[in-house]
Amino acid sequence: MNRPKLVASDVDGTLIDTDEKVSARTRNVVKALVDDGAHFILATGRPPRWIPPVVDGLGLAPLAVCGNGAVLYDSDADRVLEARVLDVETLDWVAELAYRVLPGCGLAAERIGESAHDAATPQFVSSPDYEHAWLNPDNTEVSVREVLSAPAIKLLIRSPKELSESMRAALVPHVGDRADITFSTNNGLIEVSAHGVTKASGVRELARRLGIENSAGIIAFGDMPNDVPMLEFAGHGVAMANAHPAAIAAADEVTATNNDDGVARVLERWWN
Repeated sequence: MNRPKLVASDVDGTLIDTDEKVSARTRNVVKALVDDGAHFILATGRPPRWIPPVVDGLGLAPLAVCGNGAVLYDSDADRVLEARVLDVETLDWVAELAYRVLPGCGLAAERIGESAHDAATPQFVSSPDYEHAWLNPDNTEVSVREVLSAPAIKLLIRSPKELSESMRAALVPHVGDRADITFSTNNGLIEVSAHGVTKASGVRELARRLGIENSAGIIAFGDMPNDVPMLEFAGHGVAMANAHPAAIAAADEVTATNNDDGVARVLERWWN
């Protein structure tokens, strides 16, 4: 492709290595493309409050698509630009369905305020039966009713003994077009967003705000099923060598792993 106007990169498993670090090589090429007038954005399942370590590693504060497309976030100003949420009625409906189709599952909700650390909004709430998929969760444990009591950017459904892809396959036929379901780990965790909310929808909107109307000028990087819509939307989608088969199938190209500077290796075609 010609020199991209916009680079959109997933974070975990893509931009950062398994130690959650941005390599010097990646940092240098991202700086070079920004200095050259191209745009660089993050597109991640992470909420805004988990963006600062990435900003520190990059040495710059990009715009970010967070929560799998539900939130547009300005990391430089620490300001949420837009959020698309699941309303309480839909949360109740999906939760009832999840308990019926996936008995024994636990629920958690990711909410959003006006900034990454909005003290007025408990941002991650989980039910007592929710078993966390990562270490040191920054959650507030509440009743199931409280988890479902306020709009959320995503509902997390956890069944540690299941595979995420089998959980998604079980729910999707029942959910239809009332919500979107994806996953970024196959470790028994699926994420439910409002219908039509994907990383592709978030990248499309940020591109529009940046004056880029044609997806042909966009290159995107990712490694998991939640990246598939973005990889298909971009003019050139790049999957990591460590990617899930669904991401590889959706991509135009496969680069090296996240531990071997896969993102940088592609971007250095234009900036080195």
